[in-house]
Parts: sequence; C-alpha cells; structure tokens
Amino acid sequence: MSINFDEFGFSEQILKGVKDAGFVTPSPVQEAAIPYILDGRDILAQAHTGTGKTAAFGLPIMSELKAGEKFLVIVPTRELAIQVSDELYRLGKFAGIRTAAVYGGQSYTRQRKLIEEGVQVVTATPGRLLDHLSGGKIEFSPKYVVLDEADEMLDMGFLEDIKSIFSYLPAKRQTLLFSATLPKGVTKLAEAFLKDPVSVNVKGIEPATNSDIEEIYYVVEEYERLDAMVRLIDFYDPVKMLIFTRTKKDTEIVSTSLVAKGYPAKALNGDMPQPQREEVIKSFRKGDITLLAATDVAARGLDIADISHVLNYHIPFDSDSYVHRVGRTGRAGKKGIAVTLVTPEEYRGLTNIKRATGSDITYKKVPTLSEAHKNLETALTERVRRQDVSHFSKRIVNKLEEEMDIKAIAYRLASALWKNEGFGGPENLGVAGKKLENLHNPHPNVARHNKFGRDRKRHSAPKIGRRIFRKR
Repeated sequence: MSINFDEFGFSEQILKGVKDAGFVTPSPVQEAAIPYILDGRDILAQAHTGTGKTAAFGLPIMSELKAGEKFLVIVPTRELAIQVSDELYRLGKFAGIRTAAVYGGQSYTRQRKLIEEGVQVVTATPGRLLDHLSGGKIEFSPKYVVLDEADEMLDMGFLEDIKSIFSYLPAKRQTLLFSATLPKGVTKLAEAFLKDPVSVNVKGIEPATNSDIEEIYYVVEEYERLDAMVRLIDFYDPVKMLIFTRTKKDTEIVSTSLVAKGYPAKALNGDMPQPQREEVIKSFRKGDITLLAATDVAARGLDIADISHVLNYHIPFDSDSYVHRVGRTGRAGKKGIAVTLVTPEEYRGLTNIKRATGSDITYKKVPTLSEAHKNLETALTERVRRQDVSHFSKRIVNKLEEEMDIKAIAYRLASALWKNEGFGGPENLGVAGKKLENLHNPHPNVARHNKFGRDRKRHSAPKIGRRIFRKR
C-alpha cells in the first residue's frame, strides 16, 4: 500500500511545493529512495527516465537543506540541466530555495555571479562545471551531490570529467547516483565515489517500457518512409509527436518536408546553436509546434509530459535506445503511442529489440488514404460539435444568410475546414502479400544461395540489420 508524501516528515514548505506540483502519492523510486536519503545514506539507484527521479532526490535534500549549504546535481545535457533546475525550483520555491542551471553556451561571469550570490541548488553539465572548478572561477563545496542519468554521461564520454569534478568536491558529502542501466562503468563509478551505498532498484517494479504506452510497428519500403510518416501523422492527429531520426541531416529533411506540407514542425539536433535549441524546445513545450524531429543525442533528457506520440522514423541501433525513445511518451500517468517504421531489411533488428526489451510491439498495416480520411472526418465533426460560437462567427453567418440558405452556408464552411485540414498521397502504403508473410513467418530451412553458398538476403542486408546484434 502506497504511503503519502506527508509521512516522510518533509517541511511544511516542501509539502506545499509537492501539492502545488500536483503530486498525490510517491512513485516506486520515490517511495524506495527517500527514506534512505533522509537517513543520510549514499544510494545507487536504478530507475528509468520518467519515474520521478528528480523529486526522489530533490524533495528529501531540499527538506533538509540548511542556510549556507549547497546541493549539486550533475546531468549529461543542457536541456536536462534546465529541466531539472526548473523542477527543483518548482518543488522548493515555497521554502525560498534558489536554483541555477550551469551549462555551456552561456556567460561564465553570469553563472559565477549566480552561485556566489547564494544560489543553493546548482544543476550543471560536466564540461561547464569542470571549467568553473578547474579555472578557480568558483569556490563550491556542496553537502549533497547527485549524479543523474549516469549511464548517459558515460555513453557521452564524460567519465574523465566526472572524475576530475569529484577531485574538487569535499570528502564529507552525501552522494547519490541515479542511472537507467547499470553497466560496469557505472558500478565502478559508484565504487569510487559512493560510501557504503544502499542499492535501490525499481527495474523489477516497472517493465522496460511503460505499460501505458501502446507500441506499434509498420513495415514499409525505404522509398515509402516519408509518405508513411505523413500518413500516420494524419491518422493519429497527435497532440505532440517526437520523431526520432538517425542523423542530424535527417532531422532537417523530415522537418523541412513536414513544413512544406503545412505541418507545424521543427528540428532539434546538436549542430544548432544553444539559443536556437532552447527556443525550439520552448516552442514544442508550449504547443506552438506539435511535431519535433530529433536525434537520440539531442532528445536526451527531454522531459515534456504531454507528448502523445513517439515515431521512430528510423529504427534505433539497440534496445536501450528504443526504451529511451519510447519513454518520451506515456508520462505522468497519461497514455501514449509509440510507432516504429521498419523496412524488410531492418526487420531482424526489430525482432532483436522485442526480445531484449520484452515489449509487445504489435504489427499494424499502414492506414489507407480512405481510412485516414474517415478518421479526419470524425475528428472534424467532433471539433465542430465542441466549438464555442463567437460573436464574430454569428455576424458572418447572418451576412451569408442574406445570399443563401443555412444548409448551403454549412456545406461551404465544412468544405473550407476540410480544405485546410485535408491531405493526399497514395491509397496504399507499406509492404504486403508474400513479402510481408515471409518476414512474419520465416522458413530458416529454405535458403536461396548465391555462387558463394551464402544466403543472398543476409549477405546483402545493410548495416542497421547487423549492428543491432552487437553488444554495447
């Protein structure tokens, strides 16, 4: 039976922040980790993104934080630094706790001034934090240190930076390490910098992918990939969709193609200047754009609660990336849909992902143009039914009634609405017939050999179909 937040003994001001944030009962990682943190123990916690990790370490530490004490959170990306800092501020604002995000692309002087003027909670990326510490730009002795998304930091090559950062930190401190996975590098990091840590593992409590997420795949030919994506956007009519591509160039190709077709879309990749990246994320968060094409690296740490759909424009290279991508939707108790486009050559890679994650990824046929039109008709009908009537619209209809009857007016208004929302493309998309049947029901004993005695299909498969089997 779950406990309530007030049973942890948090200060009244922190509990006010919890209530203001809309939290009702602790998540599994919060319920498991908070008592140990309040006892002053170091912890090594394994939990996936979206499980409430920030509140799990932020609430107990900020509840215990005294005047003059500092709290440091180290995260892998600029976007995550901003998001974690914002959430910690939201949870601690009634307690008068000040927060700052420290990352590259902003003024050193401004960041140093924020820290020196009494900010208690600093969320930082490894590179910029090390610049401040090694250059003697700040004197910083945090009592509490959190390494968040530790596996991501190691994957991004920050191991040496982290080791250097800890050489500047006080020996007397409470250290917490949170990671979605626990590869050898993360456990070695814990052994080096944590003192007699308690292990908190909520992996067994939650599946590799969230049960609130419906996972679907569509088999398409390579040349159909763009048309299939557009068809699925039209069919699902997402509130917000995050589209994952393989390369930075692909994010631009996808976003440009969508904008050319009239969709509110933008790209997010590592080549963009930081102010532009922040502006794109802000636009996506506010809903000014509803489609965001991003690479895995650019989307790391992206935490937006109302992403209704994730679309894998390209299949990820490994199961960890798949879990990370899919986890961007189905957040905060909401339902989500994760869609993956797979070519016949990539199908073995998808099978490997299904096996590694234990996910029930269901095959569906790409909706026909007629089915997409039917969905749109239903959506527009419902939109009209729920639409409030404005004074301006009454004036338009009254004016038109002088020239035609009300039914003719309605037909014209509906036609204008359909023209604004309508779409085209081929009637049918996707792999079908014997080719699809052979993918779903392979016959391993029947092989077609070339003159070298090898199975021609396997021999000619592209890298994506093979690389996914390599151990990381």
